[in-house]
Amino acid sequence: MEASAIVISKLNAWGIGQISQLFYNPSFDDLFSHETDPRLQGYERGTVSTLGAVAVDTGKFTGRSPKDKYVVLDESTKNTVWWADGKGSGSDNKPLSKEAWAHLKELSVKELNGKKLYVMDGFCGANKDTRLSVRLVTEVAWMAHFFKNMFILPTAQELKNFKPDWTILNACKTTCADFAQYGLRSEVFVAFNIAERMTVIGGTWYGGEIKKGIFSIMNYFLPLKGIGSFHCSANRGQDGQTALFFGLSGTGKTTLSTDPKRALIGDDEHGWDNEGVFNLEGGCYAKCIGLTPEREPEVFAAIRRDALLENVDINDKNQIDFDSRKKTENTRVSYPIGHIENIVKPVSKGGHPSKIIFLACDAYGVLPPVSKLTREQAMYHYLSGYTAKVAGTELGVKEPQATFSACFGKAFLMVPPTMYAEILAQKMQEHGAAAYLLNTGWIAGPYGVGYRIPLKDNRLSVDAILDGSIDQHGYETLSVFNLQIPKHINGMDDNKLNPRHLWADKDDYDASLRKLGGMFIENFKLFTDTPIGRTLINAGPQL
Repeated sequence: MEASAIVISKLNAWGIGQISQLFYNPSFDDLFSHETDPRLQGYERGTVSTLGAVAVDTGKFTGRSPKDKYVVLDESTKNTVWWADGKGSGSDNKPLSKEAWAHLKELSVKELNGKKLYVMDGFCGANKDTRLSVRLVTEVAWMAHFFKNMFILPTAQELKNFKPDWTILNACKTTCADFAQYGLRSEVFVAFNIAERMTVIGGTWYGGEIKKGIFSIMNYFLPLKGIGSFHCSANRGQDGQTALFFGLSGTGKTTLSTDPKRALIGDDEHGWDNEGVFNLEGGCYAKCIGLTPEREPEVFAAIRRDALLENVDINDKNQIDFDSRKKTENTRVSYPIGHIENIVKPVSKGGHPSKIIFLACDAYGVLPPVSKLTREQAMYHYLSGYTAKVAGTELGVKEPQATFSACFGKAFLMVPPTMYAEILAQKMQEHGAAAYLLNTGWIAGPYGVGYRIPLKDNRLSVDAILDGSIDQHGYETLSVFNLQIPKHINGMDDNKLNPRHLWADKDDYDASLRKLGGMFIENFKLFTDTPIGRTLINAGPQL
């Protein structure tokens, strides 16, 4: 039986029948012609930009909808999943009854029934021993394109015998009108059933739900096997040394790891097992806001045919305004990893990392541009996952706002955060990895007073970490946080390394430092109900 016939048989078994047309793993060229078909309406239709990449809109959802994330509660998940408890735990994993799941699945099946469908197969995980075989079923061509960009593509031989470990039914056009009856927050749903190995998505057109949903599932299966699963980018130097970059959106994770001097392993999701680091993805999903060929040449060059732009401002001449926030701050582009010239080949893998870099965009302007962490401090800052929103980026935000996201990605965590932290600490100890905190935010004052640390200075700090020169001139200690600040970075003004030196009013600096320290302490109370959390209190700020 041909692969497409097997797929149809499986869809029929779920109740998806009367398929008018089935496109099974179409080529990039076929997807291009489908998603730009002038007969398409609304969010289904893509526009070819002057750079050659297709641009699409995702409607009112220009980012994920974490408050509409659900996991089926059953015997296997009740004691393993990190559940939202309604008390501020930070988890987005809301329990879903089996009855509610059946209803959402029925809605999704009904939406896809009788339609022209795209079925895409791919792998999540470059390590064949632990990778997940994933299948997407969708009626939207550009969502199939997004999947093709972001997952590892099977060979022709692998497709012949492809059996999905996990299936995504993307029914973005449907909603759950009777959501209250089933205990849902809204008509939108992104629901996971680990026993059935399936995701159903309804009410949101945001492509990132496909990518991050499967990342969440890997964040469940891998840690339970003792394997690290991390929201980070990774690259490898000419000396073979691997580095990891952890950071929330907007901190520079993709920018700093895409380095012409080093080969990219991946920009967002990685596992760490007994062999080393491996990419979970087959592509990159980069922010576009403020993008220029001078600032980020590799990312800019990746925006060409087969790349897919989301929510960018495009004019009637199909030119893109990368500075525009007309639709969202979170403009994005997905592209196959091969669009970056300097990548690790033939498989996106690296050895055990020697350097771990945590990125924080500190809008308060009190953290040093770079500092070295002890092993305990690394665990503390990893669990804290700090960055800050700047004034003006959201309605009502008048001053910087601290944001804490456990493990630099709490929205994607499926087991308790301390499990990821323990695995990271164990791996660091086993392989002698050193950790650093890099501030990509403000200096010489908070946002609105000081200035953002130039990208070139961030790159100088990263270079010093990676070549070891950061250790050559000794350190001084930052009060409150007890961070070790290097006394010299090649190419940088020494006066910039200690943030207190650049503040006009030193008393204001001290007060702001204590204020931020207090926020860390308050946030870390989330983890002090665990033995490991209690042991790390002294690794954080001390007032």
